[in-house]
Amino acid sequence: MRTKRNGFTLKPVAVAVACLFLLTGGDVYAATDEQDDFKTYLREAEQGDAKAQYNLGYCYLDGEGVEQDYGEAAKWFRKAAEQGNADAQYNLGVCYHNGKGVEQDYEEAVNWYRKAADQGDASAQYNLGWCYGNGYGVEKDDTEAANWTRKAAVQGHAEAQYALGLCYYLGVGVKEDRVEAFKWWAKSAEQGYAKAQCSVGCCYHEGDGVEQDYEEALKWYMKAAEQGNAEAINDIGNCYFNGEGVEQDRAEALKWWRKAADLGYDIAKSNLVVLRRLMIGGTIAILVVLFGVVYFIIRRHKRNNR
Repeated sequence: MRTKRNGFTLKPVAVAVACLFLLTGGDVYAATDEQDDFKTYLREAEQGDAKAQYNLGYCYLDGEGVEQDYGEAAKWFRKAAEQGNADAQYNLGVCYHNGKGVEQDYEEAVNWYRKAADQGDASAQYNLGWCYGNGYGVEKDDTEAANWTRKAAVQGHAEAQYALGLCYYLGVGVKEDRVEAFKWWAKSAEQGYAKAQCSVGCCYHEGDGVEQDYEEALKWYMKAAEQGNAEAINDIGNCYFNGEGVEQDRAEALKWWRKAADLGYDIAKSNLVVLRRLMIGGTIAILVVLFGVVYFIIRRHKRNNR
């Protein structure tokens, strides 16, 4: 579960300073203004400003302008959340979910996720769906899980789009529909979500929910592999091993499977074992053939010398 950063705002400053912040990647801003921001947020938060209370909570959460303090972060998130600030409600839910600054309590996490989700917060909707799907803080309900996941997915939440695709692929909470699964995975993949990119590659590779296309499969595996997705890296090895979407190259297959195995992907480890056996078997076969040829030459030489 990730803490949401949406809603964090800069202290009002001149446009020139804002431009300088963008051009320098934030270094000047971070070095000179974090403590000033904290003081501003603290003053406004103590006056009851919900947005300032939320921002103050984030300062404590990340240790920006003040020493990191999860307890203080949760305290200020709560003050803002009780005023109806959706970002704070979501973050307070995350605090309860992870036990940061408060005692871990999944029911309270669900309570605050729901409040934010009811206001249309996509991250809260996704997390609420996750809780329903896994039975955390609420009775497990696959249909409710799919419903809340869909709400987040429709808003463009990449992880929710991937999860909704999985629901359709497996028929969990919705009727199984491989075409619909591919559609949602493709939306997530286009946003750069590695798991979805790998799944899109698998769909193209198997012709599952979309017309089979090995080259497209390899393209999406490569995108996921660039982000370190072990399954995709292994699948690239499969493509090279079988010559699917690329010229067959056992050595290249070995390279990719080694990369996946180094990341702890067990299937890749098994593939390496199989390939080594094939290579050993191939070597033995070649030696047998060579032995037969040599044997034939020797016999023929002996006959000619009789």
